[in-house]
Amino acid sequence: MDNGEFIPEIGIVDYEGAQAASVLGMTDLFAAAEARAREQGGGNPLRLRISHWRTATGQSAPERTYDTLPGASGHPTVIIVPPGLGDPPAKAVAEVYAAWLRDQHSKGSVLGSVCKGAFLLGETGLFAGRTVTTHWTYEEQLIRTFPDVSINTDRIIIDDGDILTAGGVMAWIDLSLKLIERFLGPNVMLDTARAFLVDPPGREQSYYSAFSPRLNHGDAAILKVQHWLQATEGKESGLSALAEQAGLEQRTFMRRFQKATGHTTGEYVQRLRMHKARDLLQFTHDPVDTVAWKVHYSDPSAFRKVFNRVVGLTPAEYRQRFRGGL
Repeated sequence: MDNGEFIPEIGIVDYEGAQAASVLGMTDLFAAAEARAREQGGGNPLRLRISHWRTATGQSAPERTYDTLPGASGHPTVIIVPPGLGDPPAKAVAEVYAAWLRDQHSKGSVLGSVCKGAFLLGETGLFAGRTVTTHWTYEEQLIRTFPDVSINTDRIIIDDGDILTAGGVMAWIDLSLKLIERFLGPNVMLDTARAFLVDPPGREQSYYSAFSPRLNHGDAAILKVQHWLQATEGKESGLSALAEQAGLEQRTFMRRFQKATGHTTGEYVQRLRMHKARDLLQFTHDPVDTVAWKVHYSDPSAFRKVFNRVVGLTPAEYRQRFRGGL
C-alpha cells in the first residue's frame, strides 16, 4: 500500500517438519479475523498481513513463500514458529532460522513459538533468563537443551512482551486469538472464536497436564521415597517420615529431593494428591468433600485452595468441564 498506513504482518515460519495443520490453521484463523475486521470497519482496506517464511535449499535466510500483500516491503510485526511433528526440530534445522530470527527481533519483531517450536526459537538464545512454556511432556527435554531457561508448563501462553510461547500442539489457536485481540481488537477476536466454535483465551495447560514426576534422576534414595509416596498416594507428607524412608538427614534429604524432582516435598505431595483428585472428580460422583478426604485433606476448604492453585480451576469447575456425560 502506498498511503503509509501501518498494517501489522504476522509471519509464520514454515520450517522443515512444521505441522501443516497449524500453519494452514493459523493462516485461516487470521484471514477470517481480518475479513471480519474489514466488515466491522465498514471499508475495504487490508487490516492484517499474513505471510509464510521458508528457507529453500541454498538460501542463507528464509523468504516469503505466501503473502496476502505481495510486493510490499518491511519485516513481520510478529513471527510465529509453529509446532512440529515427531521429534523436536533438529539443531541443524533450528540453526538455519536462528540467526534470521535474532535479526528480525533486533529490528523490532515479536517472536512466538507453539509447543515443540520452542526448541527452534530457543536456539536464538533469546530465552536466556526468561520463563517460557511448551507442552508439559517436553519440559525436561527443554530444560536439558536450554538450562538457563525457566519453564512453566502450567501455562498455555506466556506473554513476555517481545517473546510469546504457547504450550500444547493445539495452542496455536490460543496464540492466534491473543494476537487477533492485540491487532484487531476484542470484538473481532470474540466474533472469530464464536465462528470457529473455539474457546477464547483464558484456559490454561494445567487444566489438562497430568503429574509426571521425574524418575530418571539416578538418586536411589529419593527414588525409593517417590515409589513409597506413589504407593501410599501421598498420605504421609511429614519431613521426618520422608527423610526416614530415604535414610537421610532431613536437610540433606530436602536438598537432594528438590534437585532430583524439581519440587519441594510439599509441592510434590500436593501435585500427587491433586492428580488423584482429578480422577475422582472426573470418574466418580463423590461429593467434593469426600474427594478431599480420599486424597488426605481433613479440611475441604484447604483442599479447594490447593486444587485451584495447582490446576487453575476449582474442583466444581474441573468436574463440570471434564466429567462429560458421567
